[in-house]
Amino acid sequence: MSVMAIMLTREDLDALPDDGLRHELIDGAFVMTPAPGLSHQSMVGALHISLVNASSKSGLKVLLAPFSVVLGPNVVEPDLLVAPAEAFTQRDLPTAPLLAVEVRSPSTGWLDEGRKLTLYEEYGVASYWLVDPSQPSITVLELVEGRYTQTAMATGDQTIEVTAPFPIALNPAELARI
Repeated sequence: MSVMAIMLTREDLDALPDDGLRHELIDGAFVMTPAPGLSHQSMVGALHISLVNASSKSGLKVLLAPFSVVLGPNVVEPDLLVAPAEAFTQRDLPTAPLLAVEVRSPSTGWLDEGRKLTLYEEYGVASYWLVDPSQPSITVLELVEGRYTQTAMATGDQTIEVTAPFPIALNPAELARI
């Protein structure tokens, strides 16, 4: 007996009804996740405010999920993304962002630290931040010769200074308290 794999497309993704879940298309398969919890959303909100304030003179746009990012045949929705304002369409960001941020949830941590990390690396997302609100931490990964290298990490009440895609200082414990 043979098993036939069905590869789903962007058109299949677009045909789904709006059910309040996050829908992504990764490697031809739908990935659906439940709505995030309070600590996740609080951290996303605090990071969004910090990133918007730091980017005000950069000409870059900071967006919150849900907003589609197209990486080849994949359609993902990072929790936060930064790209040049002119790179966005009304529908999506059809290219790699300068920064993708994923805030860890119990239901998505495996994906953020696994396939999404390799997708972002493969499609040239220059900076990728992994944020954990439960044990406040921020891990900063930067593309170096096509591979992610950890360039900074802060846990608890430590502060890190990041220069890309614009200068910003971040303290995970302070962000978690907002």
